[in-house]
Amino acid sequence: MGTLFLVATPIGNLRDISQRALDALHQADLIACEDTRQTIKLLNHFGIQKPLASYHEFNEQKKAEELAERLSGDTKIALVSDAGMPAISDPGYRLVRLCRQREIPVVAIPGPNAALTALAASGLPSDEFIFVGFLPAKKNARRQKLMDLADITCTLVLYEAPHRIEASLEDIQDVFGDRETCVARELTKIHEEYLFGKLSDVRRQIKPIGEFVIVLAGSEQRQERKTPLSRNDVLKKLGMTRNELYDLFFKKSSSD
Repeated sequence: MGTLFLVATPIGNLRDISQRALDALHQADLIACEDTRQTIKLLNHFGIQKPLASYHEFNEQKKAEELAERLSGDTKIALVSDAGMPAISDPGYRLVRLCRQREIPVVAIPGPNAALTALAASGLPSDEFIFVGFLPAKKNARRQKLMDLADITCTLVLYEAPHRIEASLEDIQDVFGDRETCVARELTKIHEEYLFGKLSDVRRQIKPIGEFVIVLAGSEQRQERKTPLSRNDVLKKLGMTRNELYDLFFKKSSSD
């Protein structure tokens, strides 16, 4: 039986690739990738020549079955995305699921990840967070999604494209209020930039160029937990003593 290797690739700086990742790419019989044009640049840089198969969001369902069939033999396949960890806001989930269902070995080789990189460098609480991924592209759907997230009290991590970053930050401020945020741009690349502060301040400094990660402080509006009423609370609300309540129920039970 073959093996599926999930290989994390650099999100910008090629020196961030691990030796394990390079070993897996060298050992693979086939490399499945989002965009062959992007992956070939990476492979050429490290002198790796392997057959490539296109595996992206538009052909994932069909291609996952084909790749799983090959893995059922003795083929070793390395799955990569354009940048970062495959299956995290990138294609890969369906193929991994088929492998798990068919007991085909899956080996994940960790490495660069934009969400965790931005979170670690954001200065916002990182002990508990929710990764949201990309917000919906359409305004109404985006605002509805934000309303669903508005009361979450832990840190939120989102991705956004350059052509939507300004509109998304505007909607986030409208729905969430002027929360503290850290917006990261072009992580690990030459023009890497972090903007930290209130949403209103960060929005004024945004340059809509490159890929973005938005790290947002959680809501401070914590809902009060309702605790069960104690026996004394019940008696107080009824305006009765314990003996009066006992007599009431005892006499009622006796008469019944």
